[in-house]
Amino acid sequence: MNIRPSAAIRQNYNEIAEMCRKTAEPVFLTKNGEGDLVVMDIETFNRREKMLKLREELLAVEEDRLRGSKGYSVDEVASMMRGAIREASGHGKTE
Repeated sequence: MNIRPSAAIRQNYNEIAEMCRKTAEPVFLTKNGEGDLVVMDIETFNRREKMLKLREELLAVEEDRLRGSKGYSVDEVASMMRGAIREASGHGKTE
């Protein structure tokens, strides 16, 4: 976990930006010793957002299943998963 004081973003922007890109991990900025902001590169942010969207969709499907909604065949699920993987990896549709 990378933790830096908030002043570091002004003084070392390029270094912090490169660290975010290189590690694909966020940098946590503190102000007066307390957590204040999280900085990450845009690619990592977009990947995390897509993963959260996928998790929300999977949770909704599971809730529907528990309420008795129609199920899917193995082939249908495999096709949906391939599409989700393509989209998450950036090779599918972009919004």
